[in-house]
Amino acid sequence: MTHQHTERSDDHFTREYWDARYGGEQVWSGEPNPHLVTYASQLPPGSALDFGSGEGADAIWLAQQGWQVTGIDISAVALEASAARAERLGLEATWQPADAFDWSAGPTYDLVSAQFMHLPRPAFVRLHRELAASVAPGGTLLIVGHHPEDLGHAPEGTVFDDIRFTAEEVAAALDPADWDTIDALRPEREWIDREGRPGVAVDAVLRAVRRR
Repeated sequence: MTHQHTERSDDHFTREYWDARYGGEQVWSGEPNPHLVTYASQLPPGSALDFGSGEGADAIWLAQQGWQVTGIDISAVALEASAARAERLGLEATWQPADAFDWSAGPTYDLVSAQFMHLPRPAFVRLHRELAASVAPGGTLLIVGHHPEDLGHAPEGTVFDDIRFTAEEVAAALDPADWDTIDALRPEREWIDREGRPGVAVDAVLRAVRRR
């Protein structure tokens, strides 16, 4: 039976956990997520929200493409490192601390992106509703995660077993009347694990464009 968390039930979801994780060696590749590159490259630069910005690769890439970017993450350590890297590259971005369990939509953006956010299911549903509310008229919502069929790709650092989802599950929280298009996709991509072994990942990609 799949274990469903109904609240923040372990240290994995705390600021202290993520500050410690980001306080040592680099965790991620430093490259932007491929689905973000694919879809954002099709859009004219505007304002963008990168939720769960981590070490800042996605937000920095967006800034390099001319976007006005806000990166949000729970970890102050990650945000400070991201800001320092952006400054070294001569880029401007806004970095804000926030907790996915209680963050609420505020300003709206032309692009709202959340890449591989791992949350217990109730928090997952709530966050996606808030992210959808953050999309400006004519703007794009892009949510990417691990598909349930992606059993060979073990997400790193997770402590619960219900992190995988389909794009259709995300789409179910959207009112079709509010969106011009809602695309629920299941792309596959090649990837290399930390031991250098090749594999094929199966992703869940939700891309939706809000009506003007």
